[in-house]
Amino acid sequence: MNSTLNQIKIEVYDKCFFKISDFKLEIESKDYNACNFKLNNQIIISRNAKITPKKVGQFVTFWKRNEKSPIEPYNVNDKFDFYIVNLRLENRLGQFVFPKSVLIKKGIISTDSKEGKRGFRVYPIWDITKSKQAIKTQKWQLNYFYEINNSIDFNKVNLLYNI
Repeated sequence: MNSTLNQIKIEVYDKCFFKISDFKLEIESKDYNACNFKLNNQIIISRNAKITPKKVGQFVTFWKRNEKSPIEPYNVNDKFDFYIVNLRLENRLGQFVFPKSVLIKKGIISTDSKEGKRGFRVYPIWDITKSKQAIKTQKWQLNYFYEINNSIDFNKVNLLYNI
């Protein structure tokens, strides 16, 4: 388990009595510390977001490899409950907890009628967005975000994970 996820486990999951099981690293997306696990029987896909030099927000991948070898977006039929994105900026730490249903609604997960995305930007609370699209995206994303600090809202964490 990478250091960011381990810190979240200690500071959040352990305090909420969330148990990690069936932990598996994804070798191909190791730059994003990609992994899958169960959290109290919820199936989780996890990535760490990356800061990019020229744009506000952080970038995260969200793809899988199919049998024919190319990468493709996750699909509505894939078995998972949440896609979590861990973020760090200097001494700040946070996590997005996106339910699968929200990612379908936002066009990030492929459906029969629309191809999803292989990666996207996330905008934590500490990012100041200026473009109309980034402002709009940050607004909906923050409903699924919590910052890990001394005043963490554990009730919100429990609600996000539906546990």
